[in-house]
Amino acid sequence: MHQKLSPSTIFLLTLAPIMWAGNAIVGRAVHEMVPPILLNCLRWSLAMLILLPFGHHLFTRTSPMWGAWRRFALLGLLGVGLYNALQYLALKTSSPINVTLVAASMPVWMLLIGSWFFGTTISPRQMLGAILSIGGVLLVLSRGDWHFLLSLRLVPGDLLMIAAAIIWSFYSWLLTLPKDPPALRADWVAFLLAQVTFGVIWSGLFAGIEQLTDVQAIRWSGPLIAALAFVAIGPAIVALRCWGLGVQRVGPTIAGFFSNLTPLFAALMSLAFLGEAPHLYHGVAFLLIVGGIVVSSRP
Repeated sequence: MHQKLSPSTIFLLTLAPIMWAGNAIVGRAVHEMVPPILLNCLRWSLAMLILLPFGHHLFTRTSPMWGAWRRFALLGLLGVGLYNALQYLALKTSSPINVTLVAASMPVWMLLIGSWFFGTTISPRQMLGAILSIGGVLLVLSRGDWHFLLSLRLVPGDLLMIAAAIIWSFYSWLLTLPKDPPALRADWVAFLLAQVTFGVIWSGLFAGIEQLTDVQAIRWSGPLIAALAFVAIGPAIVALRCWGLGVQRVGPTIAGFFSNLTPLFAALMSLAFLGEAPHLYHGVAFLLIVGGIVVSSRP
């Protein structure tokens, strides 16, 4: 961890936001076809089936996963069961651009959670950067009208994404702790499959609760099947692997900067596929958030 940025690391940490932006677009496009938490469960169940042929040895009696099951249960809860479910729920009431821009506050939460729970320090420059980034998030929440904040009328999806950003920050910091069995850490398929396995259990539980409280029938179609295939392979397997490796190399704080690329990609994809053109305040908010993280990341 904390290596210098290399071209390969930059590639890994850029590919993940591209996949996540696509995930937001697809999640918005199919939100009337499938309940959001069930979508998350189906997504990760399919990802597990894809990984299983390459990592089935994980479930043998001598597998090191069993000795660390509590850690993988926690990683699966945060990174699989909660974060993505909250994002899909957010997309019921918010646009992909807004969701990804609010999620761009994640580097701020990386700093705060690292300081509060993992013993890192925050410099004055990082505090200034945090203020700039929070200003960008508030601009998104206000829809470009600061008077909107005074009425305290926040879109539920925006608040859900703030909660999701906090959860993802905890997940990213937990990835840096050297508590994994070396055999699992060296085998990326098994390491990812261990998280996904427990994540599917959590997401299945949450999907069951969703069905008991708000039954919505799945509208199966070709586009929905294609969407499930994409979110299971790209934003799930590919993005999670790239993010995990990038965090291990440079740490959550620097990696968090790259998550700010997600709203840029989401804005471009929304314009291309959903006809949701970005507004001026989206651009200003993005500049504030990125400017804040640039300031924060400087020594």
